[in-house]
Amino acid sequence: METVISKKKYDEERALYNLKNARVESCVFAGPADGESVLKEARNIEVDSSSFSLRYPLWHVRGFSLTRSALDTLTRAPIWYSDNGRIADCEINGTKALRECRNVKIENCRISSAEFGWKCDEIELTGSEIESEYLFFGSRNVKLSSVRMKGKYSFQYMENLVIEDSFLDTKDAFWHSRNVTVRNSTVKGEYLAWFSENLTLENCKIIGTQPLCYCDGLRLINCEMVDTDLSFEYSEVDADVRGHIDSVKNPKSGRIVADSIGEIIYGDAVTECTGKVFIR
Repeated sequence: METVISKKKYDEERALYNLKNARVESCVFAGPADGESVLKEARNIEVDSSSFSLRYPLWHVRGFSLTRSALDTLTRAPIWYSDNGRIADCEINGTKALRECRNVKIENCRISSAEFGWKCDEIELTGSEIESEYLFFGSRNVKLSSVRMKGKYSFQYMENLVIEDSFLDTKDAFWHSRNVTVRNSTVKGEYLAWFSENLTLENCKIIGTQPLCYCDGLRLINCEMVDTDLSFEYSEVDADVRGHIDSVKNPKSGRIVADSIGEIIYGDAVTECTGKVFIR
């Protein structure tokens, strides 16, 4: 029979270490003992309507759900090296909240966590708001849907990323990323996606200076570009842009089509540039 732990308060080190086949509800993990790793090495647990104010609570956990719970700023690095989890309807404010985790679904959460989601695999983030620097650094097989995010240096060194119906207010997003598809989204930032490989943007609005340079295998399908000067420098590109581009500079190869372009710059290139630019 499943163990139920309800309305308890814990603050000691490893308070529920290696807990198995259990439900934890309406509990508080905080107090003067300031103990770490309260649920470390747990197996097949449900945590609901609980609050955390201690470091490293969910490390090396196999099979978990975390619902309707709050992790405050003192809950540093709360979920590391864990897999097969679901996080829903939570507020997460601890830094470095998810690292080296696998197969985790995150739904309807509010997250403020620097360095969120590093070196993870098979992560889904839906219907959530997130603020983070270096979001999902070095992760693989990630899907975002209906997400509003704010941060810097997002999605660097990622592989196999899909983003849909989202708003990204970021800075140097997608640097050195591989195999990324963004659909029906707004991407606002600076120096977008430099050094990326196989990036596709479909039905997107792209906002900000000097985007999409040094790219290989870049595709834009029915996109809009706003305040995008010095675009596509040294990129291998196939772009269909609806509306205006402020300027295009030295595309390495491929073609760019737009309704209007403020300036097309060829010259002062360090390599041969054969990309063609057409006004529709």
